[in-house]
Amino acid sequence: MNLSTRYIAQVGIIASLYAAITIALAPISYGPIQVRISEALTVLPYLTPAAIPGLFVGCVVANIYGGLGIYDIVGGSLCTLLAAFLTYLLSRTRKPILAPLPPVVVNALGVSLYLHFLFQLPYWLTVAYIALGEIGACFVLGYPLLLIILKRKKLVETFKL
Repeated sequence: MNLSTRYIAQVGIIASLYAAITIALAPISYGPIQVRISEALTVLPYLTPAAIPGLFVGCVVANIYGGLGIYDIVGGSLCTLLAAFLTYLLSRTRKPILAPLPPVVVNALGVSLYLHFLFQLPYWLTVAYIALGEIGACFVLGYPLLLIILKRKKLVETFKL
């Protein structure tokens, strides 16, 4: 597989942004009640497949700092990877409103599962808290970000591989 310089650069930039934003906003980025502002970037697989590994690597790095150890590093990062892949698949629908949906659903159900077992938290209540944080980041911040990019041809071109 021939990976272009542009692809590798996009992966690195997205990973760096995700990790830096999450770590910089650590007090609200970790725990059962969280809003990861960096989750706004989870709409980017709608524009480029490079966002899939970019978000995954960024999430791995961010979760190393999170304090939940291997559970969050593996579990949370795999949830992000799955959500990113599903968002990429949804780009074929040409309905950008759907782009924030996979991260909300996958993280609400998946992250809540291991938080439930680690902290004996009520599963469905934890799903609700995670979903609310994800809705805030993905729909309130990420969706407008996606629309801004889609309305500007030069920005869209920067995401093309």
